[in-house]
Amino acid sequence: MGNQEYERWCALAKEESIQKSLENYTEEEREDAFYQNLKFGTGGLRGIMGAGTNRMNIYTVAKASQGLAQYLHQNNSKQSLSVVIGFDSRLQSNLFAETAASVFAANHIHVHIWPFLTPVPTVSFATRTLKASAGIMITASHNPKQYNGYKVYGEDGCQITPSAASKVTEEIDSLDIFKDIKKEDFNNALTKGEIEYIDQAMLDRFLESVKKQSVLYGDNANKTIKIVYTPLNGSGYIPVYRVLKETGFQNITLVEEQQNPDGNFPTCPYPNPEIKECLELGLQYCKKTHADLLLATDPDCDRVGIAIKNTAGNYSLLSGNETGILLLDYICMQRRKHHKIPKNPLSIKTIVSTDMGKQIAEYYGIKMMDVLTGFKYIGEQISNLEKKGEEERFIFGFEESCGYLSGAYVRDKDAVGASLLICEMLAYYQAHNTNLNDRLQDLYRQFGYYLNTLHNFSFDGPSGLIRMQEIMQRFRDNVKTGTSTFSGMKVCKVLDYIQGIDHLPSSNVLKFLLEQDCSIVVRPSGTEPKLKIYLSIKGRNAEEADKIEKLLLTDLQSFMRKV
Repeated sequence: MGNQEYERWCALAKEESIQKSLENYTEEEREDAFYQNLKFGTGGLRGIMGAGTNRMNIYTVAKASQGLAQYLHQNNSKQSLSVVIGFDSRLQSNLFAETAASVFAANHIHVHIWPFLTPVPTVSFATRTLKASAGIMITASHNPKQYNGYKVYGEDGCQITPSAASKVTEEIDSLDIFKDIKKEDFNNALTKGEIEYIDQAMLDRFLESVKKQSVLYGDNANKTIKIVYTPLNGSGYIPVYRVLKETGFQNITLVEEQQNPDGNFPTCPYPNPEIKECLELGLQYCKKTHADLLLATDPDCDRVGIAIKNTAGNYSLLSGNETGILLLDYICMQRRKHHKIPKNPLSIKTIVSTDMGKQIAEYYGIKMMDVLTGFKYIGEQISNLEKKGEEERFIFGFEESCGYLSGAYVRDKDAVGASLLICEMLAYYQAHNTNLNDRLQDLYRQFGYYLNTLHNFSFDGPSGLIRMQEIMQRFRDNVKTGTSTFSGMKVCKVLDYIQGIDHLPSSNVLKFLLEQDCSIVVRPSGTEPKLKIYLSIKGRNAEEADKIEKLLLTDLQSFMRKV
């Protein structure tokens, strides 16, 4: 594919920025940019920006939009089709959003586009509210500044299913990137009403839905807590700041250097709120202001990381699992106390999230359902409840990567709603003479100490993909129930989700259940050239769990080096 397609781009791609990118490629960069088409999956597209078939650019965005438009026409009985389009603060996000809108308009699909950058959950919300056929969010979440992406939602506001993604891929693959794309001038389509801007009232409606997720029910709460908030130069500033102010939290300090949208992310090159280095500036603000809490949302504002002040006055970053179990416990506790738990209540987590969540849910009489990695599978289960008129059964959903949702108003994780609940939770505990750290320790004493860690192993380029496949195959071939061990712990059960376990869709994920209630999950990333290994350790205390985790990781690294 490489050289021939490269020459075609040199001849047919007229944009100056694309031509400059083509001219400046090294031989290795050129090979990576053209060795394959950018893969479209349930997460849509995600990749480095630049020229080429394996890059995010106006041509690959237009091709994906044309394929999606054809899919919508072929798989929808509605007379008139429409889409919602949103974008975050990343470089070229607005350009890609307008490019997509121009293609949909040319394909007789009405476009509702946000006129300003906006969080992921508002796209899910607007898609549902406007009864659109699909939603598109231009974002690469927490990836470095070189990346952008194209996330697709179905009419229910949930990310598309593997089956739908496969059909969209077929349409995309049938297209010539230069010859088969219909496109209308954006401003002309806007003038003709084929494209229209979503008004401010939609954001207001979204925030009102977020406020309804409060579980204080009139209980005492210390809303004078000191909060430091950073949107990490992303889309969270206005909605998060507004919802906190409008619910009574007035003592909010914004991290000035990270307040305004900036796709270069000058102070946090890898804007991931799970990573402490990303929060250093926010932590400096916390120390200056003696804040009780640091909130950090990622660029598309679907995930939130937090740091809390301990009794010594230092700050500890909580993991997504720790925040998840604290929120689950708080929401369940309040709903039980105020008799707000519905019949047959259900919470949902991903298979790589802490199993402590199941114990807490069951303590409150709530079923915990496990789904595959990716919040779309949590959204899918909420949609299944909605089809039966039972969405009120849903209590809370979370994933270990700092994604949370309380309520059925959207079908994706929502850092705006989670930020409100986190602040409310801390305010509640402070009013009752305790704090988040003490409550977390109480939960560990009650349910056991759980350590959950994620380790990423990068494999770049064409050879990297092959190596990841070989490692997964080695795990499948060599790890057997009852005979294999890791760090002296016997493998009690092997769960290979490619076989569709527990009615879940087939997925390239392996889970090894070990002795002592420990487990290992191995899977390739769906968006990056990485192999992800999740370790779940249960110990008598933190020291024991940490020791077991280090031994397991060393053993796993040795196992992979043999490939």
